[in-house]
Amino acid sequence: MLKTVRGAFSKDKSSEALTATVIPRAGHDISRDDISPNALKVLYRLNSAGFESYLVGGCVRDLMMGLKPKDFDVATNATPEQIKATFKNCRLIGRRFRLAHIVFGREVIEVATFRGHHAEGGEDDSKPAGKQSESGMLVRDNVFGSIEEDAQRRDFTFNAMYYSVADFAIRDFADGLKSIEKREVRLIGDPATRYSEDPVRMLRAVRFAVKLSMDIHPDTAAPIYELAGRLADIPPARLFEETLKLFLSGQGDATFMLLREYGLVQLLFPQLVPFIKDDNSREMQFIRKVLQNTDERINTNQRVTPAFLYAALLWYPLEEHTQKLQAESGLNNHDAFNIACGEVISRQTQRIMIPKRFSTVIRDIWILQQRLPKRFGRRAYQLLTHPKFRAGFDFLLVRGQTEGGDLLELADWWSVFQHADPGKQKGMVNSLRRKEGSQKPRRRRRRAKSNNGNE
Repeated sequence: MLKTVRGAFSKDKSSEALTATVIPRAGHDISRDDISPNALKVLYRLNSAGFESYLVGGCVRDLMMGLKPKDFDVATNATPEQIKATFKNCRLIGRRFRLAHIVFGREVIEVATFRGHHAEGGEDDSKPAGKQSESGMLVRDNVFGSIEEDAQRRDFTFNAMYYSVADFAIRDFADGLKSIEKREVRLIGDPATRYSEDPVRMLRAVRFAVKLSMDIHPDTAAPIYELAGRLADIPPARLFEETLKLFLSGQGDATFMLLREYGLVQLLFPQLVPFIKDDNSREMQFIRKVLQNTDERINTNQRVTPAFLYAALLWYPLEEHTQKLQAESGLNNHDAFNIACGEVISRQTQRIMIPKRFSTVIRDIWILQQRLPKRFGRRAYQLLTHPKFRAGFDFLLVRGQTEGGDLLELADWWSVFQHADPGKQKGMVNSLRRKEGSQKPRRRRRRAKSNNGNE
């Protein structure tokens, strides 16, 4: 259990107070035409109500890099309650840090109050307080402050840039523009302290490095190897959301390899540890092929499901555990496989929560790997009507492409069968029956006994 302490931490002592470098409108290329109209509405209304407001974080970074932001976040000196009073379409969320969501149909503009430093000592319960675990992780962070304090509380240098519609200038508090020019992912403040406050920052460092084609600065990278284990303190539900950002970004393969380099995959998927040591192993080839296929689908605007990815990441642990159960308990393959499915998923959910809507699909994909080799009689036709046939076949195809042999032959058979006309399908099943029948010895028929028991 995490023990929390009040008022026992303050701003990073290794960081001096941040002051902004102001980049005037003439010094940057950000245009209001590139900004969401709804985000502009939020900024102008907050300003009209007498508050400061800025676009901040990833959207400013992306605009400065000539990229299209996925969303637009706003920072302000208005408190959450003041924000809610200003917007009828506002809802407040969050416990660790209170946020306002301004809802415009399908678009949500997230508005955060400037975060402040935590005062050392003091037990004034009348003021919003932050809490920190004994390991240094922030578990509650409702402490508000100035824009300078907010900038220092942000994670990476390129995320501490603020754009104002009052003067169209950018306030760069941590040399974020320099990090962009140098293509560096660099933390603000002491990296070990910042990772201890929120271990997910290690995952974010890797994600940004891949997404932005940057290198992680040596000072930012060095503590990751030692502190990777702190990810075990993160709630499994939050880690599920983070893995979606990591692997469903269109750059999942490169992200996986960098996570592996820093020892982070091993913390996210402990059951994978024995299988990812050798780059040339069939396990690594299979995982990378699935990730590459997923990247291609995402980058061509095709649908993907996290269930397929999780099924792939846990497939070889499932095979190994099935064999172990058979050897130790004498179970047949069918029973051992079904028990192993539940146990492998259960072990994974201790580290990363997998919602039931996905864990059910994972099991369907796995079970289809047992059923797809059985194609006699009506079975082949029945499998085509299975709701998850396509996912199960795609999974089988990648396995076949990785392992070759009979598995690839099976995948090729299904590739043809599912698209063939009824006549050809019937011929394929009959041909398979003749081929398999010729390889099996005929079973001797038992002679019937007479009524009196004499032959």
